[in-house]
Amino acid sequence: MAKTLRPATAEHIVQSILILRGQRVLLDAQLATLYGVTTKRLNEQVKRNAERFPEDFMFRLTRTEVEALNRSQIATGSQKHRDARFPPFAFTEHGAIMAATILNSSRAVEMSVYVVRAFVRLRDLLASNRELARRFQQLEARLDKKLAEHDDAIAAILSAIRQLMNPPPPKRRGIGFTADLDEK
Repeated sequence: MAKTLRPATAEHIVQSILILRGQRVLLDAQLATLYGVTTKRLNEQVKRNAERFPEDFMFRLTRTEVEALNRSQIATGSQKHRDARFPPFAFTEHGAIMAATILNSSRAVEMSVYVVRAFVRLRDLLASNRELARRFQQLEARLDKKLAEHDDAIAAILSAIRQLMNPPPPKRRGIGFTADLDEK
């Protein structure tokens, strides 16, 4: 019985994209699921067409990266069925599209469009976040300037209050009769 695959959306795929080594990538198991093939089949096709996958299209994760991903249960699925000798492959945007071309399945071709849209959407989100970060820095700079002005004003007010709280002692007249000629 053929397994029915539910269509994925760009938003669903965006949630599967990880950032590793400064690149946005999809792991081989996630990509295989999207394209409707087993991870083993995907990796077989990749090995047969190794010349189509330079380092900027695909790379194998290090043991440290795999351990870090496995600690985060949100980032990856269960790795218990995976052969521990072979860490997963990570496919960049171009590698994911190249994988669709070597699989020659209608599902892979259909899903490659969604994969491209997901990477573009993520790129747009990151660009808008950079713009927001830049604007936030500008606001912080203005706020810091205003806070400095306010700090100076508050310091002056506190100084005036301290002076009012500690008035100078009143001048006392000496005891006895003194002739102050200056008072007239």
